[in-house]
Amino acid sequence: METNGMGFPILSTLIFLPVAGAVLLLLIPRSKEALIKAVALCVSILAFVISLPLFTAFNKATHAMQFVERQAWIPAWNITYFLGLDGISILFVLLSTLVTILSILISWESIKNKIKEFYISILILEGAMIGVFCALDFFLFYIFWEAMLIPMYLLIGVWGGPNRVYAAIKFFLYTLVGSVLMLVGIIVLYFHAGRTFDILDLATRTYPYQMQLWLFWAFFAAFAVKVPMFPVHTWLPDAHTEAPTAGSVILAAVLIKMGAYGFLRFSMPLFPEAARAMTPVMLTLSVIAIIYGAVICLAQTDLKRLIAYSSVSHMGFVTLGIFALNTQGLEGGILQMINHGIVTGALFLSVGVIYDRTHTRQIADYGGVASVMPVYSSLFIVFTLASIGLPSTNGFIGEFLILLGGFTANQLAGVLAATGIIIGAGYMLWLYQRVFFMETNAKVTGLADVNMRELVTLLPMVILVFWIGIYPDTFLGFMHESVRHLIERVNTGGAPGASAIAKTVTEILQ
Repeated sequence: METNGMGFPILSTLIFLPVAGAVLLLLIPRSKEALIKAVALCVSILAFVISLPLFTAFNKATHAMQFVERQAWIPAWNITYFLGLDGISILFVLLSTLVTILSILISWESIKNKIKEFYISILILEGAMIGVFCALDFFLFYIFWEAMLIPMYLLIGVWGGPNRVYAAIKFFLYTLVGSVLMLVGIIVLYFHAGRTFDILDLATRTYPYQMQLWLFWAFFAAFAVKVPMFPVHTWLPDAHTEAPTAGSVILAAVLIKMGAYGFLRFSMPLFPEAARAMTPVMLTLSVIAIIYGAVICLAQTDLKRLIAYSSVSHMGFVTLGIFALNTQGLEGGILQMINHGIVTGALFLSVGVIYDRTHTRQIADYGGVASVMPVYSSLFIVFTLASIGLPSTNGFIGEFLILLGGFTANQLAGVLAATGIIIGAGYMLWLYQRVFFMETNAKVTGLADVNMRELVTLLPMVILVFWIGIYPDTFLGFMHESVRHLIERVNTGGAPGASAIAKTVTEILQ
């Protein structure tokens, strides 16, 4: 296979540069905290700068993998070091490099202990995240997939809140159990396909319908937990609530997107007939997540916990769009994954800003913040309105496409999902009213407005909110060909009998 046309291994550089930065931090004395922070920030900025040519050099006219790197790794097992990007994965690499910079900036003053270990964990996590989106060999993919668990476990368990150990263990166990079932599915594919881990090769083959169905659920175990879908979502609120701000931002912006990415990269192209047959089930679970997550938000008294449950609802929209199995739904779902990463990541950044001043997340402890922190309040309302999908913000574009695709696939699912938008507007605006208006609470009197570091951290998210909201084709253009190819694979791949089964199941549910 041809190597990439960049002239150097850009994807490998993006994966291993943060790891090399983490190794460099190991060599710096623990007492030199300012140097540790500066090195971590410089490494993350360099990774972001290196990722920008991906954005400009990407060929939007083809669905083929680009920037490909391939090298024999373990020939005895037919394992290759195989990397590449297409229109589905490229935006997530760019999001990962950006979010890492912001996570480091927001932690500049808030992390007081084990500073070197904290930034080492952040950088290793960045490398693993990028690796997941680039890997085209199942063995390599699984290594990166599992490698993410360790630094995130440490971020929650070491630098988290009072119940951090419980939240970290719960996060680890939920994701590990799902990953083990996926590993079993990968091994079955490996032997059935003649001992190959090549994801692109495996996606061109046809598998018996019953095997597709079994493997779909094996992979579902890993991806549904990571999304997280109802009812395997309960680890997420605990993890978000206890994690430090940087952990919550990375978890919301990137890590939970990997479950939906798994459905797009593996479940649908490898098991197309099973994906079609299970569409009614997936749509049902998505609608439940949308409404359930939104209703639960109305009862929350903790800022981070409310935003965490809103992620359950918003990711329900993503899976609804994906399993609508049409162009509007799929493109809306992918774009909404990026949108959710931007908006929810920004909301967690914003909560971190005020938590560093007040050391409380209880909504009742706030009130009147707008009168003492006007710039901060203006930034927060932008993210609030984007979260509820106000036109001209990025949230509107994603939700509009998803609902359009959802109505096309199943009118009842589309109508029920739309109610989630209404409830979402209710809980987000009510949250803003309680925190920023009402009577000024004594605990917020005299709070300093955002400083320059915090403003620099939040402004990129503001720019992306309006950039995607006003001119979304900059980002949608990347995915057109890849989505078209994926839909063709789902509609034409697999055993001939499964379409009839899917149609029958759909008719029964309707």
